[in-house]
Amino acid sequence: MCRSIRTLRRPDRPATAEEIEAAALQFVRKVSGYRQPSKVNRPAFEAAVAEIAGTSRRLLDSLQAR
Repeated sequence: MCRSIRTLRRPDRPATAEEIEAAALQFVRKVSGYRQPSKVNRPAFEAAVAEIAGTSRRLLDSLQAR
């Protein structure tokens, strides 16, 4: 979907909070079509980034090693 979102699950080190946040931001930008949301849409945009980052962290934390 978005080529700039990198794989965050790596065997050598866990993803950092900054990497997860950046991936969530890229995802929300792609889905919403906004690079920078308007003032009125900023709360929804930021809430989506936070929710996706949290969900991504929970997913990464729950995956089992192969």
